[in-house]
Amino acid sequence: MIPLLALAGAYLVGSIPVGFLVARLAGVDIRRHGSGNIGATNVLRSLGTAPAVATLLGDVAKGYAGAWLGSLAGAGPRWAAAGAVLVVVGNCWPVFLRFRGGKGVATGLGAFLRLAPWAIVPAAVVWLALLASFRFVSLASLCAALGLPLAVLALGYPAATAVAAAVVAAIVIGRHHQNIGRLLAGTENRLGRPRPGGGRPAGVAR
Repeated sequence: MIPLLALAGAYLVGSIPVGFLVARLAGVDIRRHGSGNIGATNVLRSLGTAPAVATLLGDVAKGYAGAWLGSLAGAGPRWAAAGAVLVVVGNCWPVFLRFRGGKGVATGLGAFLRLAPWAIVPAAVVWLALLASFRFVSLASLCAALGLPLAVLALGYPAATAVAAAVVAAIVIGRHHQNIGRLLAGTENRLGRPRPGGGRPAGVAR
């Protein structure tokens, strides 16, 4: 019973729609603005820096908490790894928003800060380098997600952690399928360039 409760808790923590709640405090339904996504990037474009930072930190924190809850299910790395996967699943398909959530990047970051912190370092370097070079958040996130399982393996973390990293990477890539299409078509939105028709909601201060 305890393992099931811990893993269910990881999913439910992941389901907390941080970006949606942050935007609600500003009187905005973030799902109706920009890309419609509840993640930090759309919050940044629609509401500004402070709400985006709050969203990012909240999503990272719940990822860390989900992996921690998984570790309460039992001894050994496989339980924490299962918690990491489930918290990302909750973020992407939250029960509280009819299973329409984010893309799992920040929540996955938080989960692997708990499971494999040193593997986050090369993934973060890749993310920052690509974002600085091309200003595509999606491209940076995709490449960082692809690199994470390789870093986990290279640094000698347990096999269960590597499998979890691969599953999370697959989820992140799948959730970015529309972005991939826009990247290939040359129409993806760059960070700092407003999405057409997706500016700041009326009545929201800068």
